[in-house]
Parts: sequence; structure tokens; C-alpha cells
Amino acid sequence: MRNVWSIVARDVRRLLRVPAAWVIVFGLAVLPAFYAWVNIIGFWDPYGNTANVQVSVANLDAGTDKEPIAGTNLGDQIVASLQGNHELGWVFVDEDSAMEDVRSGRSYAAIVIPADFSDRLAELIADGGARRPSLEYFVNEKASPIAPKVTDTAANTVDRQVNATFVSTVSEVVAQAVNQAEAQASDSADAARAKADRALADAQDAVASIRSAIADVTDADDPMDLTGVRATLDDVRRLGADATSGLDGLSDLLGTTRTTLGQTVYTASTAFDTGNSLLSQANAKATGALASASGAITAANGQVAGGLATLQDITDRNATLLNDLKALSEALPDSAGTIAQAIEQLQQANTTLDGTVESLTALNGTIATTATDTGALADDLGTAMQQALDTSAQARSTLNADAWPALSNGLGALSTASGTLGGQLSAQGTLIDQASLIVDQLDQALQQTKTALSDTDAALARVQTRLGTLRTDLGALSSAGTLDALFGGDGTLDERKIADFMLSPTVLDEHVVYPVNSYGSGMAPLFTNLAMWAGVFMLVALMKLEADDEGVEDLTATQAYLGRWLLLAVMAAAQGLIVTVGDLVIGVQTVSPVAFVATGVIASVTYSAVAYMLATTLLHVGKALIMVMIIVQIPGAGGMYPIEMMPGFFRALHPFFPFTYAIDALRETIGGFYGDVWWTSMAHLLVFVAVAFAVGIGVRPRLTNVNRLFARQIAQAGILNGEPVTLRGHEYPIGQILRVLGDRTEYREAIVQRAAAFEDLYPRLRRGATIAGFVVPIILAVTFSLTTDAKLAMLGAWTVWVLLIIAFLMGIELMRDHLRRQVELGNLDDEEIRVQLALRDLDRTRARRARRRRRARRADRTREAARRIVETDLIGLHDSKGRHRA
Repeated sequence: MRNVWSIVARDVRRLLRVPAAWVIVFGLAVLPAFYAWVNIIGFWDPYGNTANVQVSVANLDAGTDKEPIAGTNLGDQIVASLQGNHELGWVFVDEDSAMEDVRSGRSYAAIVIPADFSDRLAELIADGGARRPSLEYFVNEKASPIAPKVTDTAANTVDRQVNATFVSTVSEVVAQAVNQAEAQASDSADAARAKADRALADAQDAVASIRSAIADVTDADDPMDLTGVRATLDDVRRLGADATSGLDGLSDLLGTTRTTLGQTVYTASTAFDTGNSLLSQANAKATGALASASGAITAANGQVAGGLATLQDITDRNATLLNDLKALSEALPDSAGTIAQAIEQLQQANTTLDGTVESLTALNGTIATTATDTGALADDLGTAMQQALDTSAQARSTLNADAWPALSNGLGALSTASGTLGGQLSAQGTLIDQASLIVDQLDQALQQTKTALSDTDAALARVQTRLGTLRTDLGALSSAGTLDALFGGDGTLDERKIADFMLSPTVLDEHVVYPVNSYGSGMAPLFTNLAMWAGVFMLVALMKLEADDEGVEDLTATQAYLGRWLLLAVMAAAQGLIVTVGDLVIGVQTVSPVAFVATGVIASVTYSAVAYMLATTLLHVGKALIMVMIIVQIPGAGGMYPIEMMPGFFRALHPFFPFTYAIDALRETIGGFYGDVWWTSMAHLLVFVAVAFAVGIGVRPRLTNVNRLFARQIAQAGILNGEPVTLRGHEYPIGQILRVLGDRTEYREAIVQRAAAFEDLYPRLRRGATIAGFVVPIILAVTFSLTTDAKLAMLGAWTVWVLLIIAFLMGIELMRDHLRRQVELGNLDDEEIRVQLALRDLDRTRARRARRRRRARRADRTREAARRIVETDLIGLHDSKGRHRA
């Protein structure tokens, strides 16, 4: 860095020795700031001077005698309103003068109110006439690109005012009609509100009663417990099995009796008695169980039917209540929307409840059928058992009366009856299974009924809550005096109040986030950055860009680059400091003056790094790119219009412009900081600096021969300003030198042949590129003039084509120069070629010596610093010993 600072110090001394240079440096530092200051002041408050923008108004309206606005001249009302409006320069003239003013440019726009304007509006109010009232608006877009936007806003304001007047007039007419139909609207409204409140209270009571009934049903301790029915059916099934087993035993007994006819009549009679007793017990148990089941099912059916009748009555009462509420909502127009919505929700809930009642009624009918089938089963079982008992009694009587000869026949008949009874008992078992299935279905139906009742209760709870909310809202509406505000002292509607309310029913409450004191402060970031960019362009255009090695030993290309840039950076920082401080002086808003000035200085230094890199790496082409960048960054950085409003081409390039981040950072310091936006923007600017250094230090030395070629050609032109390239470089690559030393004749013949062929082709290539460079842009320009949808695409294609032609011309020039240097190398003798090699070795030797000297100087400075530290320590130690001895 020593050589870098040496270059800066030397250049400053050179400037100080020449007084004329002071003026130039002062001008370079101050002149760009005037661009920002003049534009900021000029744009300080342009919309505050719109009263000077002249707009002509011609009122031809003849008024109207049509009801309901007979005797009204809306044109005169509009003119009177505009006369009190000082936002624009309204001029009231006749139609011919208004049109002449617009055509001549004395007025930027004109508004003509037709003669039938009031008539059309009256027709529209009275019967919705087909002819809508219209205003004629004429604008001169040639006079100014911005003025039409201002006058368009004014025309829209007039249009909104007319529409608002129309709404206000219609509202006033409607209020008058209401007053004619009902003189005491306030009392009627109070009565209607009281009626609505009573109806809502009745509805709440009805809903509460329904919910109480549902709670009684659902909270009952299992009113239809079917466990006992299931147990009875199990007992009947078990007794049937026992009876069947007994009949099997009876059959065995009859067989034994037949084989032992010698037993006594007493034993046979006892056996008959025992069999009859068993049959009677089985019959009693089975019949009792089935009767109990039938009774339980019938009782459950009756309870469900009663509950369903209650629910049906509730739905009917709800329907009646909803009809009353609907009639009430029609009597209250101001709250009809709220009541109608609540009634619609109640009707949906009542419809759901009615559907649930219908489903439960159908299920209850099925349960009744099951009860009937169970009773028939009990009757069949009793009949069969009685037949068996009668048969047994008859057999016993026959045995006692006819004695032993008829006993065998009686036993046979009894055996037959026993078999019949067993079959009937088996059939009764099937009936018992069916009854058990019916009981299970009944239990499931009861559970579904309880679930449906619970859902109904939840729906009614929501209805009850909404009814309460509706009553509360109705009470608040009554107490708030909203309706009373629209009534006059005599109980009639106040037409003027209603008209004023409809004219402006809402109020826009505006809150400014990050307020800015003026339009000029808002535009300051753009104009300040443009001034700083123009300033660095002036620096690279007027200052010498190449640093010489006068008074500096062992100067490297990197040191020369940094030394000259550092001088330009100091001047750029001065430009940023002057323009930002001047912004503050003229009144630009800022929340942090230090951050505002620091942002300007950092941005200006960043621009100097980018501009110096382009100007030194690409010479005049780089300077042209600096101008291109300032042109493209105006729409592409979002400084004037939001970037979202720009075409896609600029939105795509937006993140790659340094203006983008410098403008964002300055806006933060003007309007207020948000998060880390300022720090992020500063970091992006430093990235541009790093990229500029990487290209200027790393890529620029590789373009030495290219830059030397263009510098030589610019010097040959004798018109363009330029400076020679002082960066060290070698025209002959080492590989070509070795080829010449290896076989000069072969190399010379080959390169001369290639150079001659290219020289023959070179004029045609240059001429063709020149013709294409003019013809294709002309074709694109013609296409551009005929196309309206792809303007930016055509412009981009034109730019790309021009750049391609320039690159092609540069390429053939580089190829020609490369062949020229190869021919020169072939014409050099061996001694001159060895001199070229020696120069290369000398450059490397000098570089090594320079590095050794730099290391030696650093070592000397280190030793000198260490010596001073030791001497200081020794002196301190000596003084300490002296004080100790003293």
C-alpha cells in the first residue's frame, strides 16, 4: 500500500502546483450537485400548483321541469361547486371558446355539460329512463404528458360529484314518499321494534320449552329398558326346550306303558296328572313372557308417539313464529338484512327438526307392527298348549271310563298329540328368535332417537343464542338513536339528512406510514444518485486514468490501478458529500442526517469504482457503457415509478443496478428505517465495489494488447481524445517466439499466407458488417413503427443487433492486429527476437527484485519498530532504577 499512497500524494502535489487545476477539480466536485439541487427544487411541490392548470367548462344545461326535481338546473349546481374548487384553474366559457382553448393549448382539458343534462337525470330518477346523463370531456395530450393525468382526475371528481348528487336526490325523493305514506314513521318504528322484541322473546321461550322437553326425554333413566324383555324371551326359549324334552320323555313313558299294560290305573293316572302339570306350567311361562314383551313394546311405542306428537307441535309453532318474524322484518327496512338472515337460519333449523320428526314417526310405526306380531305369537302358543291339555284330559277320562281295552288307543292318540306339540314348540322357538331380533332393532332405534334429539337440542341452542343476539342488536339499535337521527322534530323523515347521508355514507380515515414532507424529498434519492453518477462520469472523462511510475519505485499494475482509483474515489466522496449536504440545506427531509450523508458518500465511491473499472478495462467502450447505464437505470431502478409498473425487461435488470440499492438506502434515511433494509442495501453496494476490483485488477491486464490496439487507432484518427496504455505487456507470445526460433522460414510462409488471405477478406467483412449494421436496424425500426404490442422487444432486438455488429467489427480488428504482430515477429532477426526474450526475463527479474525490496522494506520497518520498543523499554528501566536508588 506504500506505493498506492505515494501515487495519491504525488498526484495531489501535481494538482496543487497548478492553480488552473484547482478550478477544474472544484468544478468537478460541485457542478454535478447542481443537477440534483435544481431538479429537487423544481419538483418540490408540483401538485401544489395545479391551480395554474387551466380547464375550460361550458355549461349548456337548460334545467328541467320534470318531476321529481322540477325547477332544478344541475349544470348550474356543478358550476357553482367548481367555482368553489381551487385545485385546478377552472375557466367558465361557452362551448366554442372551450374547444378553441383545448386545441390551442391554453386549456389542458374542457368539460361540456349538455343542454338536456338535467332532463335526463330527472327521467332516470322518475322511471329509470334509457338515456343516461353524460358529460363531454376533451383533453389535449399533446400539451403535456402529466397534465392530462391531473385533468383526468378532475373529470373523475366531477363525475363522482354528479353521481353522488344523483344518489342524494333519489334518497330525498324516497324520503318524501315515505313521509307521505306514513306521517309518524318514528312511532311506527318504535311499535315495530317492540313487536319484534316480543316476537323474539316468544321465540326464545318456545325454543327453551322444546329444549326442556328434549332434556326430559334424553335425561330419563332408561325409560325403555329392554333388558327384562330379553331375559323373558330367554326364559321362554329355555322352557320351550324343557317342554320338548318333557314330551320326548312322555313318548318314552307311553312306550313303556304299552309294554307294561299290567300296571295299575292309579300309576297311569298319576303319570297323566304329572304330564298335564308340566304342560300347564310351560304354557303359563311362555304366554306370560310373550305378553310382557308385547306390553313393553306397546308401552315404548306409546311413549315415542307422545314425544313425536310434542315435537311435531313444536315444529308447527316454530313455523308460525317464523312467519310472524318474517312479517316483522318486512316492517323494519333499516335492519331487514340482519333479521332476514336470522329468520333464514331459523327456518333451516326448523326444517331439519321437521325431517327428524318424520323419520322418528316412520320408525315408531315399525315398532308398533313388531308389538302386534309378538301378541299373535303368544296367542298361537296358548292355543297349542291348550289343545295338548285337552287331549291329555280326554285320554285320562277314557282310561278311567273304558278301562284297559281303550287305554292303548288313548296312549297312541296322546303320543300323536305329543309329537304335534313338540313341532309347535319348535315353531314357537323360531318366533322367539324373531322377537329377540325385533327387540334388538328397537333398542338401536331408541339410541338413534336419543342421538337425533341431542343434535336437535344443539341446533336449538344455536338458534336460542342467535335470538338473544338479535334481541340485543335490536335493543342497541333502538337505544343508539340511529333511526331517530333520520327523523325530524315532527316525527317525519328528514329528507335533507337522508340525502346528505347517502351523498357520503362512508368516511376515509387516512394514515400515512413513513410521511415525507414534499414531492421533492421523495424524488431526492433519484436525482441525487443521477448527480453522483454524472459526477464520476465527468471524472473518468476528464482525468487521466493511467498512473505513471514517476517518483515511485517498483510500481505494479495493481498498485497503479488502486492509486489512481483512490484519487478519483476521494473526489467522488467529495461529490457525494457536497450533493447530500446541499440536499439537507435546501430542505430535503431526513430522519438521520448522518446516515443520509454517509449513504451518499458510499454510493458515490461505489460508482467511482464501477466507472473506473469500465473506463480502464474497455476504454471508450467502457465510457459509453457508463452512459448506457445511467440511461437504463432511470426506469430500471424504481426511482420515479414503482418497478412493478415498468416493463418486464427493466424488472429483470432491476436487482443488478447499483442505483436500486442506493435509492433504497437514501429512502430509508429520508422516510424512516425499517428492519435491516439500510444495512442490506449498503452490503449490496460493497458487492459492486468488490466485483469492480476483481474485473479491474484481474481481467484488465489480460486485455492489454486489445486496449493498446484501440488506443493506437484512436490516436491515428486525430479527432478523439485518448491516452496511451501504460500497462506493461508483450506483443509476441512466448510460443510464437519459440516457433520462429525453431523454423523461421516455415513459420514466415504460413503466417504470410494466412495474413494475405485475411487481408483479402477483411474489406468485405467490414463492408458487410457495416451494411448489416445499418440495414437491419432500419428494418427493425420500420417493424417497430407498425407494431404497438412489442415495442420494448423491438428496441431490445435493435440494441442486441447493434452490439453484435460492434463485437464483430472489434473481433476482425483484433484478428487483423494479431496477424500483423505475427508477421512482424517473422520479420525480426534472431538478435531482435532474443531481445524480446531478454525483455521478458528482465521484467520477471524486476518483479522478483521489487518483491524482495518490498519484503526488505517491511523487514526494516519491523526491525525499526522493534528497536524503538526496546529503546523505550530500556529508558523506562533506567529511569526506574534511578528513582529506586534515589
